[in-house]
Amino acid sequence: MPHKTPMREVHATGAGSLGAGISGAHEARRKSRLLSDGSIRDKAFRVGTPTVSAVAWLQGVLSATVTMIAFDLCALATGVEITYELVAISVIVFFVARVLLSSPAIPMSWDGKPQLQRPLARLVLEWVAFIAITVVLGKSLGFQSLFPRRGLAIWFLATPVALVLSNYALERTANWWLSRRPRVYRHIIIGATEVGLELANRVERANRPSSFMGFFDFRQIARLPQVSPTQWAGLCDGVAEFVRRNSIDSIYIALPISSSPRIAELVKELRDTTASVYFVPNILNFDLVQPRCMELHGIPLLAVCETPIQGSAGLVKRILDIVVASAALLLLAPVLMLIALAVRYTSKGPALFLQRRYGLGGEEIRILKFRTMHVCEDSNHIVQARREDDRVTRLGRLLRRYSLDELPQLVNVLQGNMSIVGPRPHAVTHNEQYRKLINGYMIRHKVRPGITGWAQVNGLRGETDTVDKMHARVEYDLDYIRNWTLWLDLKIIVRTIFLVVNDRQAY
Repeated sequence: MPHKTPMREVHATGAGSLGAGISGAHEARRKSRLLSDGSIRDKAFRVGTPTVSAVAWLQGVLSATVTMIAFDLCALATGVEITYELVAISVIVFFVARVLLSSPAIPMSWDGKPQLQRPLARLVLEWVAFIAITVVLGKSLGFQSLFPRRGLAIWFLATPVALVLSNYALERTANWWLSRRPRVYRHIIIGATEVGLELANRVERANRPSSFMGFFDFRQIARLPQVSPTQWAGLCDGVAEFVRRNSIDSIYIALPISSSPRIAELVKELRDTTASVYFVPNILNFDLVQPRCMELHGIPLLAVCETPIQGSAGLVKRILDIVVASAALLLLAPVLMLIALAVRYTSKGPALFLQRRYGLGGEEIRILKFRTMHVCEDSNHIVQARREDDRVTRLGRLLRRYSLDELPQLVNVLQGNMSIVGPRPHAVTHNEQYRKLINGYMIRHKVRPGITGWAQVNGLRGETDTVDKMHARVEYDLDYIRNWTLWLDLKIIVRTIFLVVNDRQAY
């Protein structure tokens, strides 16, 4: 009977072989003068930009430089004496602006029209934050007496205009400079896919001195009706020779991920050229939520479904929540006390009650509400409130009509369980029901639930007694997560204030 090696011995042998291999590789690597041995262990990914180096550097320091120069000019215009203290303030202004202010670049839409709303809104918010930090630093360091208030007012008002104008001037100057360069960059796209066609359109609209030499694909042009004969360059089996013959500078591979063996073979062939090769992952057809490109310890990552409140964005949103919730609680404290007393003495039961909901990451939380019914339901079977529901008290109808029953959730916001703006939390039983019926339902929990939300200010309040109604609400919730900005939160807060006065769907 043949001898069978015990499983643990096989594991030990395998581990020993693997350990010996790693040790041998480390030993060989130690004796070699090469900086990398070509293995995945020595490879790292960096996030970069195809922009010309000089232009990219200028864009990076433009906002900080303009802010500092505007500060110095306002100081001179208002008669401030040039001292070491003023120079120190100027340097502080530069570095604070370098951290807080992004380039106010104005992106173009698909039809070539400027999109002003988002970059200008971002600039306003960043500038307000910059002013706040600058004022705090100035008072903390005792510099406020060196600069007259009139000069500060001029600086605060004039700098945002200067930022927009300087960025526009840089864009126009860069385009002019690049168009006069004798060298015209040539590029091709391998893969006449949807993302490849969109890439060609966007590069063409970029107004850069780049010549598109055509599409390559594994399919014949007869199978590519979306590609015109003037855009067709040939089949992929001749791409390397075409690149060498036409001195191509850049190659964009826009083939689907399913073609990875072919992509690997193409990359191998293209190593016999001097062209830069870029892989364009075809992920734009996915239902993307906050897509971004990142690196994790040198490993490239493409976020397909991500939360918008990560990093500094999450801190900014949390600060907004704390400020708004604190201010609202202070201002509304008498109103809250009166409502609590009225609820307590107009019907039997507590003034407040807790309901189970799902919060950030699907964690169960307890939210506060004023009691508006004769019952406090929090079981595994909850019937949503309907119009003329006999469970609702007379006072409860008034509270629900103006959403006053939700005000105690300001405490949940301060606790960190909720946000001022976000998808409205549903009952746990409804979550378990609809997560099986609506694709992407649980993505709502990539952010904290909110007291108000994008769906609510678009008329989707009240009972969701059908799957279609819930689907419409979820669609707006996901749209909010995809497009979240601080400006959108402020917009929703303002719209909510007007909505509660005129809405007829709350009952």
